Amino acid sequence: MIYLILFLEFFKIGAFTFGGGYAMIPFIQETVIKHEWLSTAELVDFIAVSESTPGAFAVNISTYVGSQVGGFFGAVCATTGVVLPAFIIILIIAKIYDKFKNSKTVKGAMFGLKSVVVGLIAATVISIALEVFFASGLSVSVFTTTTFWFSLVVFALMLFLLLYKKLSPIIIIVLSATLGIAAGYIGII
Repeated sequence: MIYLILFLEFFKIGAFTFGGGYAMIPFIQETVIKHEWLSTAELVDFIAVSESTPGAFAVNISTYVGSQVGGFFGAVCATTGVVLPAFIIILIIAKIYDKFKNSKTVKGAMFGLKSVVVGLIAATVISIALEVFFASGLSVSVFTTTTFWFSLVVFALMLFLLLYKKLSPIIIIVLSATLGIAAGYIGII
C-alpha cells in the first residue's frame, strides 16, 4: 500500500508543479510532513544534499524520500511518480506547441505560470531560511550565536560570488561544503 501512496503523492507533485524542482519544494514539504515521512529538519538537510549531487533535484529528492519510506521499491515508485507526469506532458506539448505558441491564450498562460513559479521559489527560500537560521524559533538570542552569523556570512559571500563574480554553481557548492566542514572541525557550528 505504501508503494501506491508514494507513487500517487509524487505523481500529483509532478503533475501539478510547474517550474522545476525548486517549485516542487513546498509541495514535497507539505506531503512528507503530512505523512510524517520526514521531519522538516531532515527535509532541509536532504534538500542540501540533493542540490550538491548530480542529477535533477526532483528525482534526487523523490528517490530519497521513497527509499526512506519504502526501501528500494519505494524509491522506484516515488521517482516514477514524480517523473511520469512531466514525461507525458512534454510529449503532448512537443506535438502541439508549434501550432499554438503565438496564441494570446498560450502567451498569457505562460506569463501567469512564470509569476507563480517566482512566488513558489520565494516561499521556499523563506521556509528554508527560517529552518536554517531560526530552527529553534524566532528569538533575539538567535542573533547572538556564531552559527547564525557564520551561516549569514557564507550565504552573503556565496551570493556575491555567484551573482557578481559569475562563479560556477559547482564551485559555489564545493566552497560552501568546504567552509561548512572547516567550521564543524574548528567548532564554529
